[in-house]
Amino acid sequence: MFKVVSCLSGRTVLSGQFSSRPTLAKLHLAAGALCQKSALKYPPTDLPEMPPCKFSPEEYKGMSKERMMKIRRENCNPMTMKVTYYKEPVFIHKGHMQWLWDVDGRRYLDLFAGVATVSVGHCHPKVTAAAEQQLKDLWHTTSIYVYPALHEYCEKLASYLPDPLKVIYLTNSGSEANDLAMLMARIHTGNYDIVTFRGSYHGGSPQTMGLTSNAAYKYPIANGLGCTNTMCPDVFRGPWGGSHCRDSPIQTIRQCSCAQGQCTANEQYIGQLKETLATSVPSRIAAFFGEPIQGVGGAVQYPKNYLKEAYKLVRERGGVCIADEVQTGFGRTGTHFWGFQGHDVIPDMVTMAKGIGNGFPMGAVVTTPEIAASFAKGVHFNTFGGNPMACAVASSVLDVIKEDGTQKISLDVGTYLMTELAKLRDKYEVVGDVRGKGLQIGVEMVKDKASRDPLPPEAMSEIFEDVKDMGILIGKGGLYGQIFRIQPPMCITMEDADFFLAVFDKSIHNYMEKR
Repeated sequence: MFKVVSCLSGRTVLSGQFSSRPTLAKLHLAAGALCQKSALKYPPTDLPEMPPCKFSPEEYKGMSKERMMKIRRENCNPMTMKVTYYKEPVFIHKGHMQWLWDVDGRRYLDLFAGVATVSVGHCHPKVTAAAEQQLKDLWHTTSIYVYPALHEYCEKLASYLPDPLKVIYLTNSGSEANDLAMLMARIHTGNYDIVTFRGSYHGGSPQTMGLTSNAAYKYPIANGLGCTNTMCPDVFRGPWGGSHCRDSPIQTIRQCSCAQGQCTANEQYIGQLKETLATSVPSRIAAFFGEPIQGVGGAVQYPKNYLKEAYKLVRERGGVCIADEVQTGFGRTGTHFWGFQGHDVIPDMVTMAKGIGNGFPMGAVVTTPEIAASFAKGVHFNTFGGNPMACAVASSVLDVIKEDGTQKISLDVGTYLMTELAKLRDKYEVVGDVRGKGLQIGVEMVKDKASRDPLPPEAMSEIFEDVKDMGILIGKGGLYGQIFRIQPPMCITMEDADFFLAVFDKSIHNYMEKR
């Protein structure tokens, strides 16, 4: 229970804080001065205090909210209405680093980053400057011609990948990159079947829809022929899992009696993969697709040696191994630049998008010279892939990641967040699991820890809305929408983390009181 224990200059402090950091429990009174407006029109008196921000956006003078919603209903893709998360839509107008402002001037801490896409910060000054300079020089030309931005970027990106991953194909999105990787794998191996995990998301194109294993993203037509899903080695929700399985600062609350260096859960899940390979696909396959940590699936992590053993099985059957780094790449996991490095494997292909351009439309496939040579049997051309604008922006993103130390921020702030979230897991019966690496974090909500049954959608929405109303935007994921996703721009601070922890604690507390 929150309780006011002191009040100074219009600010109050809570007792019962769970964090070691003293800033966590700050509250503000309704009359207290704030840098920007609260996300609530009439804020209660006991809300956690939002960290200050020196940036002030210009007043919004554009289209009315009513007009935008009318156009959204009548002229926009109908799915935009379906995916409008909140009861009252959030009308975003301006972004700066980890902050977003709506058209009414209310400020939000963005912990979802446009679905894990804004890597180094909204409108990062250095990335914005690079885009502005390129706009003055050259917007677009074709890769038939030789222009500096393309070659400077390809050389720079290749330097971040281990040998023999040195040949780069640039695309415009993650779905497009994964679609291309599927084609390349089939051409190179001469085989057709591709294996992915249940619960995975690899895109929504007709081909990648087959890789994606989540009914919400499926249409009732033939799609993704030759794609087979195997059991996801989820050590929290799956049939097997223990207390030492995953490469994360936080383990599951499940117990195990595995000897040192042994993981029964891993052996069982590898057994399931062997079963899939023996029963559901031909003896020779084209590829295995896997995210190092599932994104849309809800930051699902596998046993530590699973991918290493899976890659071996796939290669024995003539297949290539593809790491989908669309969400985990570019330092988001903290310990490594690429998620696959945390599994001690080297894939044959790496696909990437989202954070590659900090929100600018771009994707890539990086592969070996051998696979690239196989694919040269036909003509592959992409009008916009690798255009000068995209390359200039993406090149600047790599510079900022290095200069701003965003990978280290991901490691430090992410580890702190998970450590403190684990205390909330121990505090509340409905918090079943906390997991992830760096700033790829999932919090799985359950009816109770014994059953691990997903928390119902209406309960998830109640907490979700409450978090938003207190000024924070997070995501949801998982097969049942039961996982809160925390994947912010990699520029957030410890103070931001404390603010979220206080808000999340209060939101769950509010829900539990009502329940």
